[in-house]
Amino acid sequence: MKTTRLILVGGFLGAGKTTMLWEAASRIMNDGKRVGLITNDQASELVDTALLLRNEVKVAEVSGSCFCCNFNGLISAMKQVREEANADVIIAEPVGSCTDLSATIVQPLKENMKNELLISPLSVMADPAHLTDILNGGTAGLHPSAAYIFRKQLEESDIILISKADLLETDNLALLKEKVKLNYPDADVMTVSAITGEGIEEWLKEVMNRTDAGQRLAEVDYDIYAEGEAVLGWLNCNVELSGETTNWDDFATNLLKDLSQQFDRLKASVGHVKLILEAGDNYLTGNLTGRGETLNFRGSAGTSAKARLTLNARVEMSPEALEQIVLQTLTAVTKGNLKFKIVALRSLSPGRPNPTYRFKHIVPAFD
Repeated sequence: MKTTRLILVGGFLGAGKTTMLWEAASRIMNDGKRVGLITNDQASELVDTALLLRNEVKVAEVSGSCFCCNFNGLISAMKQVREEANADVIIAEPVGSCTDLSATIVQPLKENMKNELLISPLSVMADPAHLTDILNGGTAGLHPSAAYIFRKQLEESDIILISKADLLETDNLALLKEKVKLNYPDADVMTVSAITGEGIEEWLKEVMNRTDAGQRLAEVDYDIYAEGEAVLGWLNCNVELSGETTNWDDFATNLLKDLSQQFDRLKASVGHVKLILEAGDNYLTGNLTGRGETLNFRGSAGTSAKARLTLNARVEMSPEALEQIVLQTLTAVTKGNLKFKIVALRSLSPGRPNPTYRFKHIVPAFD
């Protein structure tokens, strides 16, 4: 069996991983290589999976638990995309609130799959606003235990990717990069933008040619880690919308704005709220990664009488409260001649991480 390149990219909720990884996958495919993608979440009905499937690339989903707690699920997903897509490269995106990836994923893979995988350095993405506040000793608006996860992700990384580089002036970006390097001197620090394409080729050159993966193990307090995940309510839902002819871009904008205003009013920290609204061949994606000013949209779902909405929310409140807010907001924005039907909905608070493996030593890199 041929060896397959595995690129594992972590990073906290809202870092922009999925958008950037699709841009990276597109460039790899343009070079003539076959790519498979693996998404991950505590529940099914993922916006990320729906979006990636629209781009004609093989996607496998590990849902119901994180990669580290369902290591065998990750292996099965890798096998699936290797066989179905004959993938030369697999890009895997773990749950945004996951850390300790070096000990629980990278080292076991190096130990057990050295004849099948070329494992790239562990990359961790961080958006500039959250990263700046974390480096200044803050919590980036997160619960202290969630901010702890953010820091541990940076601590164990081989490559720190400052995302959304287009949001900063050149001088400010250079200063941030320098500050990250001072705080994490053992990691390579790079900058990328999925919007402008800045830095993606440089990062791909590194991860497509190196195998020095998992060079550090973080000391992780699993009590704090567990609390950092549990403070967030998680909700995934899939909804059928129908009725009068509707401008779905306006609908999606109003829905996310209304949700954002409610979270801001409650002072509920937002990990991310993301949606994809699909109407035939047209679709729109929307993202909220903090307060209302972080709202952004891409694409267009056009105007029609039917659409399908997939929405994922990670917000610091109980899952019951989050579900109530989402359903009440859906009811409000569909009043009149629109109807909605819940196809699937799950809200939860993640359980304590219980990794399949947790190595306490660095497995030597292999070529």
